[in-house]
Amino acid sequence: MTTSSQTASTIIPVLRYRNAPAAIAWLCRVFGFEQHQAFENPDGTIAHAELKLGGGMLMLASTGKPTEFSKHIKQPDETGGFETQSSYLVVADADVVYARAVAAGAKIELDIKDEDYGGRGFTCRDLEGRLWSVGSYDPWAEGE
Repeated sequence: MTTSSQTASTIIPVLRYRNAPAAIAWLCRVFGFEQHQAFENPDGTIAHAELKLGGGMLMLASTGKPTEFSKHIKQPDETGGFETQSSYLVVADADVVYARAVAAGAKIELDIKDEDYGGRGFTCRDLEGRLWSVGSYDPWAEGE
C-alpha cells in the first residue's frame, strides 16, 4: 500500500468533462499536462484519466450515465458559467502559457499581470468553461 509520504502529490483535483478526449488534448497542448493514463469506455468516453504536470496530477473523466457521485456535481454550463472551485497551475513562464491559451481560444477572465505577492499570472476558462489560474508564483518556493 502506498502511503502519502511515498506519493508525489497528496491532493489531486478531479474534474468531469462532457468531451473528455477533447479536454485531455486541450489541457496537454495548452497547459503542458502529459497524459499518464487514460481508460476508455466502449463508447469512446473516458472512464478515468490521469494527467501529470510537474509533481502534480489531475484526474478526469467523461460525464455520462448518472452515478451516486455525479448527482453531486454540475458542469459550468448548468450553473450559468459559475464555478465553485478553481485550480492553480505553477508554470515556469506564464507569458508562454498565456499565449498558448489565447491561441487555443481560451476565454481570458483575468488578464496576465505581475502579482503583488510575487510571480506573474492570469485566469482563463478551458474549452468547457472550467476556470484555471496559471502563474509563475510558486508557494512551495517561499521560505526556502
